[in-house]
Amino acid sequence: MKTYITSAALALAMTGGALADGHANTVTLQLQWVTQAQFAGYYVALEKGFYEGEDLDMTILPGGPDIAPPQVLAGGGADAMLNWMPSALSAREKGLPVVNIAQPFKSSGLMLTCWKDTGITGPQDFKGKTIGVWFFGNEFPFLSWMSQEGISTDGGEDGVTVLKQGFNVDPLLQRQADCISTMTYNEFGQVLDAGVSEDELVTFKYEDMGVATLEDGIYVLEENLEDPVFVDKMTRFVRASMEGWKYAEANPQEAAEIVLEYDETGAQTEAHQVRMMGEIAKLTAGSDGSLDEADFQRTVDTLLAGGSDPVITAQPEGAWTSVITDAALK
Repeated sequence: MKTYITSAALALAMTGGALADGHANTVTLQLQWVTQAQFAGYYVALEKGFYEGEDLDMTILPGGPDIAPPQVLAGGGADAMLNWMPSALSAREKGLPVVNIAQPFKSSGLMLTCWKDTGITGPQDFKGKTIGVWFFGNEFPFLSWMSQEGISTDGGEDGVTVLKQGFNVDPLLQRQADCISTMTYNEFGQVLDAGVSEDELVTFKYEDMGVATLEDGIYVLEENLEDPVFVDKMTRFVRASMEGWKYAEANPQEAAEIVLEYDETGAQTEAHQVRMMGEIAKLTAGSDGSLDEADFQRTVDTLLAGGSDPVITAQPEGAWTSVITDAALK
């Protein structure tokens, strides 16, 4: 049941073609990045027949640097999207009514990776340094963190100079930045693969710094939750997806191999995907797919603590629901 998406099919999806028939058993999921073990649970569920077992015809749309999942969702190109909560809550406040229906990732994999020889030992040492930060919604956790630390992001001796980081580790390797954004399951390994020793680095996990925000949640449009048929198919989708995630956790080697089968680009390597799956399993561990309200509120509090320029300006209302997971986990 492999589903491959051509550029033409993606264009059709983004104009609403994927959902035109409104089929009660058809689900289209928009990933937030390219095919890799970060999304293993969904590919495993597809490959092992878990979606088929729930009578679902499943399509997985890979993401990429030019694809904004909220835009795809808003345009009717997908039933559900994966998104980091800061990005989703910001979009919601700006008028796109997205709702979190499940949270397979319990922990955050985001961290800063710095050269140890810069003398950085803690956030207080970031002043006067250049730090690589991903944008397109990924900058929100960093900006909130710096605001809580009272550190300006406008440069100078008392602030940090923010380098808009591409999706690679070159700024660190080329010494263009003192620190860069990395994920525990991806870019940190790329730094090590480039020949850098862990002894040469100092890392700051957002989870350990108390500013972690939720990542890789499943979001849908609020209006669709008023449709019982949609709610039913999302319930089956979440149940099968979590079955896929738990299988991937227990069988990381096989999960990585399945991901490689679905990587049309051929860009991924087995060694990298196996390592990534091992790290991803640490982030999904302990989650049954339901959203912990305390985790949600921690994310919200972090985003609200943005000083004069917070990511969101008010406590979100209706931004998540347990209706789907309550039914899926019965």
